[in-house]
Amino acid sequence: MVSTSSQSEPIIYEGQFGEFTITDRDRQDVKIYRGGLFVAAVAFALGSFLLLFWGPTPLVLASLTPLFALFSCGLAVSLLKIHIYLVPLHRLLQLFLLVGTIAALVLAGQGNEPLALFVYRHPLSILGIGFTFAALTGIYFKEAFCFNRLETKVLTPLVPLLLLGHLFGFLPLATKQIFMGVWGVLFLVFALRKVIQPIPPDIGDKSVFAYLKEQKKRTPQTTSG
Repeated sequence: MVSTSSQSEPIIYEGQFGEFTITDRDRQDVKIYRGGLFVAAVAFALGSFLLLFWGPTPLVLASLTPLFALFSCGLAVSLLKIHIYLVPLHRLLQLFLLVGTIAALVLAGQGNEPLALFVYRHPLSILGIGFTFAALTGIYFKEAFCFNRLETKVLTPLVPLLLLGHLFGFLPLATKQIFMGVWGVLFLVFALRKVIQPIPPDIGDKSVFAYLKEQKKRTPQTTSG
């Protein structure tokens, strides 16, 4: 029989600031992060494809609001569990999502128009709801920087270009439709590739987190003296 004690021994990793191990909690956090991304990607891709293939029919426009809500919830879960070394950057992305969500709720309550139609007819609304996509772009940038993924390298500039193009009106409708389609496809590809990616790289170097946390504890002591 195979000894279970040898199988349960944690793997010790050598980090930049010392050794660390990966716990079941760490693995669970990564799975939740990826699950949130997958939900957000499916909701966004479905909404994009419905709009591109069936057009802005009343049924499609009505379905985009709950799909956007599902997308935002998935993104919120991901931003709760994502591993980012710089805590201020992590908090900034969460703040962006909060601002974008509040803006979306306010816009959704304006008149009788569906949310998507209101945003289309009022480009200045991007100044509010666009913060949600700024948070998503932060995830794309992080993944492009850490894992050199082609799809996130494309999405990082594509998303703000599409939003700014709608805000300032310098992109024709056909171009915006192409960008939207590419966004939907690549977001789905990104989420699916995350599902099969090994878990430890998403956790990162835990010794860096420990070091930064220790430095934060020491800072008040050194400044007060």
